[in-house]
Amino acid sequence: MEYKLDEIDLKILRMMQDNARINNSELARELGMAPSAVLERVKKLEHKDAIVAYHARVNPNAINQKMLSFIFIKVDEIIGDENTGRALAEIPEVLEVHDIAGDDGYIVKVRTSDSIALVNLMRNSLSKIDGIISTRTIIVLQTVKEDNKLIIPDTLE
Repeated sequence: MEYKLDEIDLKILRMMQDNARINNSELARELGMAPSAVLERVKKLEHKDAIVAYHARVNPNAINQKMLSFIFIKVDEIIGDENTGRALAEIPEVLEVHDIAGDDGYIVKVRTSDSIALVNLMRNSLSKIDGIISTRTIIVLQTVKEDNKLIIPDTLE
C-alpha cells in the first residue's frame, strides 16, 4: 500500500504515538486546524493502515510477567514457508515472532512469570510445533530500554 503522507500526517502520527489518548480537539489546537479536518485526517490514516491500533502499555511486573526471554528457533521448513511462524504466533506468551536470516529461522520475544513458566512454555507449547529442530534461549537480566516508538521524520522524501 502506498501511504503518501504529508507533513501534517507525520505530525499527527508523532503526537498520537506519544499519547494515543490525545483527543481530537487537542490535536487540532496543536496543529492549528479545525477539529473536523483533523478527524478526517486521522480516519484516513487509519484507513491507509498508517495507524494500525491503539494500545495501553501495561507494566509486565504489575501482572507477574517479570521474565523476558528471546528464543532463537531453528526450523526445517523451506524458506518462505510460514507454518512454524503462524504456530508460534498462536502461543499467548509469545509477544513477537520474527522470521530471520541466518542459521535460525525465527526469533521470538516471550514474557513469563519466572523460569519455571518458561520451561513449561518450552515443554508444553514449543515442543509440540512440527518443524522445530532446536532452540536457543536468552534470558534478559535487566532491561535498559524497551520501546515500540518509531522515529517519525518531519518529511518523507
